Amino acid sequence: MIDQATIDRILDAAQIVDVVSEFVTLRRRGVNYIGLCPFHNEKTPSFSVSPSKGLCKCFSCGKGGNVVHFIMEHEQLSYYEALKWLARKYNIEVKERELTNEEKQAQSLRESLFVVNQFASEYFRDVLYNHIDGQRIGMTYLRGRGFRDDIIKKFQLGYSTDSPDALAKAAIQKGYKEEFLVKTGLCYRKDNGSLHDRFWGRVIFPVHTLSGKVVAFGGRVLSSATKNVQMKYVNSPESEIYHKSRELYGIYFAKQAIVRQDRCFLVEGYTDVISMHQSGIENVVASSGTALTSEQIRLIHRFTNNITVLYDGDGAGIKASIRGIDMLLEEGMNIKVCLLPDGDDPDSFARKHNATDYQAYINDHEVDFIRFKTNLLMEEAGKDPIKRASLISSIVKSISVIPDAIVRSVYIRECSQLLQMEEKILVEATAKLIEQARENKFKEEQRRQYRERQLAATTPNTGTPASSTPAVSEGNATAGNDIPFTASNDIPLPPPPVEDSGNNGIIPDFPPVETGEGAVVPTSLGNEIPVDTYTSYIPTEGNEQKVFYAKEEDLMRMIVRYGEKVMCYMENENGEQLPLTVTEYISEGLKEDELQFHVALHRQMLKEAEMHIHDENFTAERYFIAHPVPEISKVAVDLASDRYQLSKYHSKGQKIISDEERLHELVPRLLLDFKLSIVDEEMKHTLQALANPEIANDPQRYMEIMQHYKELHKTQSIMAQRAGDRVVLKI
Repeated sequence: MIDQATIDRILDAAQIVDVVSEFVTLRRRGVNYIGLCPFHNEKTPSFSVSPSKGLCKCFSCGKGGNVVHFIMEHEQLSYYEALKWLARKYNIEVKERELTNEEKQAQSLRESLFVVNQFASEYFRDVLYNHIDGQRIGMTYLRGRGFRDDIIKKFQLGYSTDSPDALAKAAIQKGYKEEFLVKTGLCYRKDNGSLHDRFWGRVIFPVHTLSGKVVAFGGRVLSSATKNVQMKYVNSPESEIYHKSRELYGIYFAKQAIVRQDRCFLVEGYTDVISMHQSGIENVVASSGTALTSEQIRLIHRFTNNITVLYDGDGAGIKASIRGIDMLLEEGMNIKVCLLPDGDDPDSFARKHNATDYQAYINDHEVDFIRFKTNLLMEEAGKDPIKRASLISSIVKSISVIPDAIVRSVYIRECSQLLQMEEKILVEATAKLIEQARENKFKEEQRRQYRERQLAATTPNTGTPASSTPAVSEGNATAGNDIPFTASNDIPLPPPPVEDSGNNGIIPDFPPVETGEGAVVPTSLGNEIPVDTYTSYIPTEGNEQKVFYAKEEDLMRMIVRYGEKVMCYMENENGEQLPLTVTEYISEGLKEDELQFHVALHRQMLKEAEMHIHDENFTAERYFIAHPVPEISKVAVDLASDRYQLSKYHSKGQKIISDEERLHELVPRLLLDFKLSIVDEEMKHTLQALANPEIANDPQRYMEIMQHYKELHKTQSIMAQRAGDRVVLKI
């Protein structure tokens, strides 16, 4: 565990623009920065980064948060792993206690696989530099390819001896589990059960993630060492951490150059990337011989809109230059194709030319893709009318996937001239394909929704009302009931509601499950808060459109933004005026009518705010945004993300007044609105419970629910009377 003081130092040092810029191309817009969201596919930038708030947020998919959340989401790390990542970046020493054996065993599978890969990478490099075969065979091969020592070191190239189990033995001797050696693909089991190295007798090319972690390996056979091996290249298989369709070789070393040049070169293989780097061209990545995928395209699109595809000048290279290009067009990329001279590939051409000559050749020979494809296919079609018709259809199909209407129009006009066809015909054909694509997309969406409805209809439900249960520290035990929970973050999971098809509503069984008073749930600072005993007939899920849900979020927004602010004064028994914070006012107001927030996460946040409200230098917003429970911190970010937008409230003199200036008026109104709305909703679902035939046939249960309904009705009447003459509190 990392102590809170160290966490604070990390958060103070980490600049969100600096961190996000490593992964996303940002452009200034006013006081903020914008870029393409790294978490979903988009063509128009909607990812906003605010340096003043230290927050980022995508206004399309909704993902974002502070600098820790960004690293957690982007690199798929835990909260503490993300903090360590930032600490390394800003040279902050992290002191933490030694993990117990149980905690070591509980480390995630992903982390274990990355650790094993890192060991293997270091092992292969050690063999290359320090083993006699590494020097004699591996290093000789690499230098024979013209690679300098600094480039070999930069790309962390290595070598595996021709001993088929050398890595496996070394790893096991170091204490690494056979299970992880197999799951990473470094080894595989033979029929007799023994471990066998996948990359024996090969030069090793580590594949890095965007942040520099070793995620996979590629190995090139050296015939002098492995005479009976047929496959020239062997790559890591798919694993929990490696999906080749999502990775690009060299992206870690190229990302900054891509941003600087606002351009990316796409090649096929490992050596193509390395040779171009050595020649001085660093904004280059490789698809590693696989067909280009949409995930790889989006990875490039984070850094630039401009891509030049470099391929061999032979026939295979020309054909390869066409495959996958339509996907690039669909992503809104500006694509050019450059065919190298016959007999050359990007690797060999880079070894013959320096960066200036290489760049000059590309600039002189690169061609816009649509023009390239048109000229290429026209040459193939000749005067054959059938082939020409097929050519035109292929060109129109490529144009139709371009998202920008203006760009489509320009291409149509140019192709009309190249193909000597009426522009009107091409426009009509393009429009037809676009409409057909829309219909197909709509049908696919309908099929997806139908499958979801069918799945929901066949999912078994239980008959327990919405309730929450405290997490316990070990195993999957619950506090005296069968309600599941997630032990990873101590936020309880509610039981699924019962859907009554005849009533078209959610009818929970009775009685509500209540929890005991002995258990506790942890907070971010290790304090303990009483167990959550909230019970309700309102379903736990599917309330986002309900009135009370919006009112509850409004109150939580006040707590996160202004929880520690004094909003009014109250008189005690001795006639003294005592300050009352926003958090205390909301908490006491709910207790007055024996009500609580419906969302379990909101209840926990309110309890933690109460506990720390009088701590020295406590700020609710900072406390919750830096909370180690990801669900809490992300909710806090969403609630705080528009803090600096001005309120629409105006005074008589038309002066804009912020929410903070009128807390004494705003919070009581929001609290009363929430109470009225949640009581109204609770009464509706209590009536639905009374309509349940099983309950109606049980007099005792029926009377208990009826009594609950009467109490709600009484509370509603009292609150309605208060709403009739709202009092504005004065500071």
